[in-house]
Amino acid sequence: MPKRRTLLILAVFAVAAGAGYFGYQQYQPSGLPDGFATSNGRIEAVEIDVAAKTAGRIAEIVVGEGDYIEAGQKLATMDIATLRAQLREAEANLERAKIGVETAEAEVRQQEAQRDAAEALVAQRQAELGSLEKDLSRTRELVQRGTTSQQQLDQSTAAVEGGKAALGAARAQVAAAEAAITHARSSVVAARSQIAAAEATKERIQADIDDSTLRSPRAGRVQYRVAQPGEVVGAGGAVLNLVDLTDVFMTFFLPTDAAGRVAVGSEVRLVLDAAPQYVIPARVTYVADVAQFTPKTVETEEERQKLSFRVKAGVDPAVLKQYVRYVKTGLPGVAYVRLDDRAAWPDDLAVRLPDE
Repeated sequence: MPKRRTLLILAVFAVAAGAGYFGYQQYQPSGLPDGFATSNGRIEAVEIDVAAKTAGRIAEIVVGEGDYIEAGQKLATMDIATLRAQLREAEANLERAKIGVETAEAEVRQQEAQRDAAEALVAQRQAELGSLEKDLSRTRELVQRGTTSQQQLDQSTAAVEGGKAALGAARAQVAAAEAAITHARSSVVAARSQIAAAEATKERIQADIDDSTLRSPRAGRVQYRVAQPGEVVGAGGAVLNLVDLTDVFMTFFLPTDAAGRVAVGSEVRLVLDAAPQYVIPARVTYVADVAQFTPKTVETEEERQKLSFRVKAGVDPAVLKQYVRYVKTGLPGVAYVRLDDRAAWPDDLAVRLPDE
């Protein structure tokens, strides 16, 4: 009885395999007309590492492997306790710098007031000196007439010299006040530069805090986690690996005669082994200018024909956008390239896509 059951199961598998092969053959072109080339390839996409900008501990990861994500979506967060403390310190330094500006500006006003007082004193000393010089002049006249003594003249002369000295001292006070004002104004400039430095530090720390929330740069799928919550990563350390589903392509190789006729932008149809009933539109986006799998010598025409050139065919962006959740990388398939724009696509290579 067990032997008969085993034979029955093997028969079912054989029928299923035969039906699958028949279906695959039904959807494969029986032969390509002139103006076309074909090659095997594999679906690929650009991989992106989402990394931490600064060293730190991973607080949480909010997506899992295989999740589809949109551009700008939150993926993970880093612990920012240290950054928050640094931000508070920067804010305190900013407030202190603002107070420093107010203090320096008050010092400027004080020195300007002292300069005004010194200038008033200069005016006073000038007036006093003028009065003393007039007294000296009158005393000289009186001495010449003999109506006053020489002693009075000497006293008047000394008073004028004293007035000149007092005026010089007052002018020196004005100069000192001007110098103090210049110094106070430079202190204001320095204090304002400290404000600018404190604001820049605050902005830098805030930028680090904003960057601690890791977001997806593009729409795609999480391929795998590189690190786990609680782990410490260095600056630039990868946390997640994404597959960019906005840039999906198949890489394949064509011989010299076909590669020489392929132009960037040429139409391509892709048929995947996993879904041979569908034909996916694509276009050539890259043709290598250096041959691959080059033989040791290329001295004859036959040997030159053995050269192969790498070609990339990007899937139509409109198709990607519509079926992005169905895209899977790594799937093998066949690429059919139209070498002649005038050649008509065979019916079995007409675009066929799954229903939404």
